[in-house]
Amino acid sequence: MKTNIQLQGLVRELKKQSNKEKSPFWKRIAKDLEKPTRQRRIVNLSRINKYSKENEMVIVPGKVLGTGELDHKVTIAAFNFSSQAVEKLKKNNCELYSIYDFMKKNPQGKKTRILG
Repeated sequence: MKTNIQLQGLVRELKKQSNKEKSPFWKRIAKDLEKPTRQRRIVNLSRINKYSKENEMVIVPGKVLGTGELDHKVTIAAFNFSSQAVEKLKKNNCELYSIYDFMKKNPQGKKTRILG
């Protein structure tokens, strides 16, 4: 049983958005966020650097950690960011979003890469 009320609300909103936009993308993100904490994705900046391109949109249904460097600008949405990751990403002029805010910005989830 999940006890994080914000997470439960986010999963509910993602499923609603998926049905409204007929987009399997948000349903997939909701499914990933429903997993137990230990199975949720944890992604380092070095991995984002390796698997993303300049000005690409990336979503991490889990936590972004600050290990490694990022040598290009990306837009990143995640459930959680470490303080070190936020610091490095802001230095690199990257856009950071919560998954909920990103869903409002990109209702269908188009041209977005899932990492983790």
